[in-house]
Amino acid sequence: MTIRSRYPGVIHGNTPFGQWRLHGAGTSFGAMYDALRASIPSFTERQVEVIELIAAGCSNDEVGERLGISPRTAKAHSDVLRQKLGVTRRRQIPVAYRALTGDDPLSRSLKSATADNGG
Repeated sequence: MTIRSRYPGVIHGNTPFGQWRLHGAGTSFGAMYDALRASIPSFTERQVEVIELIAAGCSNDEVGERLGISPRTAKAHSDVLRQKLGVTRRRQIPVAYRALTGDDPLSRSLKSATADNGG
């Protein structure tokens, strides 16, 4: 069974990830790149704050306390982030975020700690 893509000319079916093909031609790397770029999830500022706190080793209770939200809301943020990043464990969130975006979730907290210490 073939499923039509939302990208003109790109067809994908029940094939392993990455085996895209352009209808009526060879592989189109431009179409494949566009499709992969479109599939990168976006993150809200609050989600990035949660990622940073998880990277710093905070529990849901600590995340909630620092952000002024309930621990249950902190867990909900964590659940959404796990789904967006395709990981099964909470502790994998910062690593997956860095691999996906190239941004180090600890960089902001380390910069502010350095500034606080007169660095």
